[in-house]
Amino acid sequence: MDNNYILAIDQGTSGTKAIIFNDKGHALAKATEPLHTMYSEGGFVEQDAEGIYTNVLAAVKNCLAEFTVQGGDVTDIKTCGISNQRETFVVWNEFGQPLYNAVVWQCKRSVDICKELLAQGLEPEIRAKTGLIIDPYFSGTKLMWLHQHIPLVAATVGEGQAHFGTIDTWLLYKLTKGKKYLTDHTNASRTLFFNLETLQWDKELLGRFGLENLKLPEILPSSAKYGDTDFGGLLPDTIPVMSMIGDSHAAAFGEGCVTPGTAKATLGTGCSIIMNIGNKPVASGNGMVTTLCWSTAQQVNYALEGVIVSAGSTIEWLKNELGIIDNVSQAEAMANAVADNNGVYLVPAFSGLGAPHWDMSRKAGISGLTFDCNKNHVVRAGLESIAYQIKDVIDAMQADTGITLNELMVHGGLSANRFVLDFLADLLDNKLVRSQMPDVSALGAALLAGLKAGIFKDLAAIKTLNTQKETIAKGTYSENMARYYQGWQQAVK
Repeated sequence: MDNNYILAIDQGTSGTKAIIFNDKGHALAKATEPLHTMYSEGGFVEQDAEGIYTNVLAAVKNCLAEFTVQGGDVTDIKTCGISNQRETFVVWNEFGQPLYNAVVWQCKRSVDICKELLAQGLEPEIRAKTGLIIDPYFSGTKLMWLHQHIPLVAATVGEGQAHFGTIDTWLLYKLTKGKKYLTDHTNASRTLFFNLETLQWDKELLGRFGLENLKLPEILPSSAKYGDTDFGGLLPDTIPVMSMIGDSHAAAFGEGCVTPGTAKATLGTGCSIIMNIGNKPVASGNGMVTTLCWSTAQQVNYALEGVIVSAGSTIEWLKNELGIIDNVSQAEAMANAVADNNGVYLVPAFSGLGAPHWDMSRKAGISGLTFDCNKNHVVRAGLESIAYQIKDVIDAMQADTGITLNELMVHGGLSANRFVLDFLADLLDNKLVRSQMPDVSALGAALLAGLKAGIFKDLAAIKTLNTQKETIAKGTYSENMARYYQGWQQAVK
């Protein structure tokens, strides 16, 4: 039988991973290449656009080398999938030359523009059409800033020659030597330019933003034929790019969020929670954003997303600033060293509170301290705060949609902390599934590419692949959970 391998590119903020998967969904070779980010005053965050492309080529080159050393034949690589850091974008001219650095999703330069749009009363229309809130997080307001402040960008937009693209689009354009100018539904849905109902760019909004002359890529499903590339000569022949998808959405697909009520939580510095809500968009009245989950030529799945600002960063703060733990791995044992939280709650609003509260002016605080409290109680309160915030988001999603959470898949660095997982399972009164695959975004892109390439027959076949999972049963901390959560709600209020 022929070998059918898939090359996955996971282009993230801190670097690029290139991974080769087989037709069982197992990673065979992997390379990671770090990427430089430029931070400057005013909350500006940028990356070199050409540097992102060369970063990808470097990761692919090293991955292919490892694959070859293991005895692999690069001619057996049949297709490629790309997942990418969301909201980061590039603007370039008709010759493929960037007009400015890539503006990263973390960049806060458009705060004042967001205030102007809110003052104009545009939020209801923007929310209804795009599912998003007016926030610097999304690409559109930062492009408006470039249009207002960078003469070269303004002139090129005015001439109708400015090409806008999120990182997937920019990479595809470079990899195909300018022949393909495309994006997928998920990346388009993070720009403030995309209409969730029509699945097309919204010309009325572009006009309101003064960007009616902007060139925008054609939009395809996440699993589709995007073009052919040999990665700048790294491969002897071209292979088709068969998927492009935002990294959080790729993670949701890689985790198996293919039916309504399935959700994933990435437990990292912050926490991104995405729940599949089926084939129709639902507006949130509880602080979520509506987005695309993933799409194929046959179906489009929508999602609600909630972003928690502080998760793992809370434990890092306890280590680095308070010095009450020496390393993060100690936190689990310290939390279990006490019978309960002793009434101590830590509200981790170090950078404000995200979904569903959206109180960005809120400050962090620790409440309930008495003389019989010790550092173990504080550490436990910090870990508990992660679970409480996830429950707040899940409850909001269920209230918005009427869809009951069936299963929550968890991954990321903090998923190694068993206290958090056991506590969360009891708090949600639901089982959790922990992935043993560390690179679920790359896996999701690979699965979608393999689906389009015919390596995988259908979604049912894909669901049988990712079996490297552990089920976290509830019952460890359930006895006092209602009281614990009531205390959290009071602390937040």
